[in-house]
Amino acid sequence: MFAAAALAGWLTSSTVRSAGLPFNGLDMGLGNLYRLSDAKTRSISPENFTGEKGKAGMATEGTGKHAAGELGQGWKVSPSVRIPAKSTFTMGEIEGPGCIQHIWMTPAPLDKTRWYILRFYWDGETEPSVEVPMSDFFCTGWGKYAQINSLAVCVNPGSAFNCYWPMPFRKKARITMENLDDKDMVLYYQIDYALAPVADDAAYFHAQFRREERLKQKGLYTILDGVKGKGQYVGTYLAWKVRSPGWWGEGEIKFFMDGDTEFPTICGTGTEDYFCGSYNFDIKDENGKARYGVFSTPYTGLSQVLPPDQIYQVGQKFGLYRWHIPDPIRFDQDLKVTIQALGWKEGGRYLQLEDDIASTAFWYQTEPHAPFPKLPDREQLKVE
Repeated sequence: MFAAAALAGWLTSSTVRSAGLPFNGLDMGLGNLYRLSDAKTRSISPENFTGEKGKAGMATEGTGKHAAGELGQGWKVSPSVRIPAKSTFTMGEIEGPGCIQHIWMTPAPLDKTRWYILRFYWDGETEPSVEVPMSDFFCTGWGKYAQINSLAVCVNPGSAFNCYWPMPFRKKARITMENLDDKDMVLYYQIDYALAPVADDAAYFHAQFRREERLKQKGLYTILDGVKGKGQYVGTYLAWKVRSPGWWGEGEIKFFMDGDTEFPTICGTGTEDYFCGSYNFDIKDENGKARYGVFSTPYTGLSQVLPPDQIYQVGQKFGLYRWHIPDPIRFDQDLKVTIQALGWKEGGRYLQLEDDIASTAFWYQTEPHAPFPKLPDREQLKVE
């Protein structure tokens, strides 16, 4: 009775508060989809590189010029861009304030996506707040298609990469793609955004890639370090290749925040536990044969196992994601995130592993941000 009355009171006061405030149109969901705002919807693509009102579909030159030769202007003349080998292309520049709400892209070829580097810059900064290979930003770090059905990232047939992380900015947003390959790449893309005032407490989106082909310290991998400022950690993607037989995921994830030194404030209980699975992700078929249970859900997933029909094999590869959307890890001053790589040896004792791990960390924070470590070079990024 009390709970119901309290909920009714909260809903009433919440409705009253929201009714009395202008809606900026940025924090969208089913609960407010009916609300009107003065936000201006815009979109950048090869058919409108600037996102200007009334300026889309006007191209007379582009990758579709030959196909549209008999039809002319307005008939899919510029659906994509060709990015020359070893060059950087500016996908979009947006004058704020506003918020990027959705990004779609599809590359060709798919197997080179770790050689295509995404960078995002906010409010005129010279060092990117996002610097991640395309494949790992979209949770497909092994260069092969994996369907992702999550709230923040969706990957759909045949190689359609979608991002729904909200990315507010106040003055300017700039997105670039670097092609490290020796060959040109073709990119289809669309950046959907809204122009509207941004709340004073809105932090900036960040994402950082790291990789160790063989762990520098046995059994320990650093996902993120050196973060300075106030913010919240919102997601982890790992591309993990095992170098030892047997189960590899006994290790704990640890969040060191706001002055933690030897011991963290938050400590998990196991790798599969952090990714919201259990007991080695094992499932058994009708014949009792065990295999990894691949899954993709709104917040968590073991979205990729290569090869898919084996278990506990040397060289096997895994893609895992965990989004802290309802449970962000908040920090006031600094943050470091590590995960252990532990298997088993005789006598029921842990074995410190030397696996190949690549990670992408996702978080929001105030600016300026601390410098990122140098991105691995092309050969270090190569997927094998």
